[in-house]
Amino acid sequence: MKYFYYVRLLKKYWCGKDMDYVVRMRNLREDHDKTQQQIADVLGTSQTMYSRYERGVNEMPIRCLLMLCEYYHVSADYMLGLTDK
Repeated sequence: MKYFYYVRLLKKYWCGKDMDYVVRMRNLREDHDKTQQQIADVLGTSQTMYSRYERGVNEMPIRCLLMLCEYYHVSADYMLGLTDK
């Protein structure tokens, strides 16, 4: 159990900016008043898997990233936290 706690701590400090995309992904979904199930349907995945992407538990495949960018009309740079818009 301690192992997983330390992995989470390391992930938090090492990933830092790398985890911006999970925050932006959730914010975009909420700003568009969509549920996780609705976005999962757009991506062709389950709500459970989408939830794991949104929490940063699983890394999202590039094809899903591109689909979300098209859906929300944002750039991949924005989604990844490289730009502000």
